[in-house]
Amino acid sequence: QVQLVESGGGLVQAGGSLRLSCVASGGTFSRRTVGWFRQAPGKEREFVATIHWNGANTAYATSVKGRFTISRDNNKNTVFLQMNRLKPDDTAIYYCAAASSSLTMRIGAYDYWGQGTQVTVSS
Repeated sequence: QVQLVESGGGLVQAGGSLRLSCVASGGTFSRRTVGWFRQAPGKEREFVATIHWNGANTAYATSVKGRFTISRDNNKNTVFLQMNRLKPDDTAIYYCAAASSSLTMRIGAYDYWGQGTQVTVSS
């Protein structure tokens, strides 16, 4: 079992930055693909970014590419999501999740989920 805890959310003005963290415990986190997803009120959960266990391969949703950066420190069992140039449309609960598969954007491939952290971007 892998337990995931997100942190770093908050309220920020448009154009600002936040850095989310996802700390894992239990299981073999260092060998898992980790993704960030988000869910805005009244909308379905959507893919944001993902990183392979080796840290070398990443993928991003078109809406965040060039603004968000995913990275990981396997020694600290932590994955980060650096979010720059935030927009009001980025407002959502952000979740991290772990998968046993290789790099994937598919929500169904992720076995373990955190409780989420709220990100609110004001205009």
